[in-house]
Amino acid sequence: MSLNIIVLAKQVPDTRNVGKDAMKEDGTINRAALPAIFNPEDLNALEQALRLKDANPGSTITLLTMGLPRASEIIREAIYRGADTGIVLTDRTLGGADTLATSYSLAQAVKKFGNFDIILGGRQAIDGDTAQVGPQIAEKLGIPQVTYAEEILDLKDGKVTVKRRLENGVETVVAPLPCVVTVNGSAAECRPHNARRIQKYKYAVSPSEKEKLSDELKAIVEKRPYLNLQEWSAAYVDADPEQIGLPGSPTKVKAIENVVFTAKESRAIENNDEQLEDLIKELIANHTIG
Repeated sequence: MSLNIIVLAKQVPDTRNVGKDAMKEDGTINRAALPAIFNPEDLNALEQALRLKDANPGSTITLLTMGLPRASEIIREAIYRGADTGIVLTDRTLGGADTLATSYSLAQAVKKFGNFDIILGGRQAIDGDTAQVGPQIAEKLGIPQVTYAEEILDLKDGKVTVKRRLENGVETVVAPLPCVVTVNGSAAECRPHNARRIQKYKYAVSPSEKEKLSDELKAIVEKRPYLNLQEWSAAYVDADPEQIGLPGSPTKVKAIENVVFTAKESRAIENNDEQLEDLIKELIANHTIG
């Protein structure tokens, strides 16, 4: 059977290179000032989608991402690995969204997309670590969800069988389609870029990027429809302005504080229970631990 697969992915700040300009005064992330990468667990989800595509000839994978227009970079990355196309949901009014507003916006985009069999995404993004967006999308769409997935074992007869990696063991569950599956970082790593696909899709661009191309490259893109990535606005997906971006985000950042740990002094203690117990009590009292 052929499948319509949606992979939710996010272009995130590279947390290994966070500088002093990482946050704006209003408490939102200054994404334009940070190096950006493909969210790691979304790559694990992409690999599960690619395995489904391999096992079900004729299937298509559409990557859906929300962010700045430059987020089309991760769509190309996904296409180089085996995805078919992608959509960037981008609009100034979407900026500053928390998980509630983000999940609403993406759910609206999924509804606009229409017919799909399964939605896959990473468990969480490294810039927020909430693990809330995937489950919230499932709730807004009114479909089942499977979280903490490590491997999709089978998909047939309108049902998907998933192995879940939990804190205290492994669980195998069966869910009806369509459904949302969020994938752990413990799942299989995503396959590398394919050289032939890089050559074929290296000029794949979104409308925003196409405007900046030379006339020669524009002509190439216009002759090859598969090189045209999609950009959708909030209005295009019929999003309620009160439920997106900052207006739709009840979560607010109250304050940002840079914490730098410095070693002010050292102290030696004897190897006995009494001194160890006193040290632990002191660390708890000053909130170093506990």
